[in-house]
Amino acid sequence: MLTISRELVDKIIAHARADHPDEACGVVAGPAGSDTPERFVPMENAERSPTFYRFDSMEQLRVWREMDDRDEEPVIIYHSHTSTEAYPSRTDISYASEPGAHYVLVSTREELGEDVEFRSYRIIEGVVEEEEVKILPA
Repeated sequence: MLTISRELVDKIIAHARADHPDEACGVVAGPAGSDTPERFVPMENAERSPTFYRFDSMEQLRVWREMDDRDEEPVIIYHSHTSTEAYPSRTDISYASEPGAHYVLVSTREELGEDVEFRSYRIIEGVVEEEEVKILPA
């Protein structure tokens, strides 16, 4: 189960809406070994695409080094889908390289209107398992 604050959920959703129609992406870092998401780190989608995301390699290196320096890890790796449901694509699954991370997907597709889908998954060795999301009050 992913336990996350309302504030972090709102930041992820705001980033997804701001980057629409392109996919948004980023991480939420937390103390190593804690499974507690704390520090929101929006990142650039190097592809600037409505159907695909990729972290910029230099930005990713900087962010991961920063997490190492702060004794943090990527608790959440998130991105948005702009025209499909919030479910990992084959490409998303193939790129999932952090077995301890929660992979959050947010769908901003048109038919949802002002609503969004906010879902979380564990992706380990190509196996996708959706998990419950518990949102803590602000």
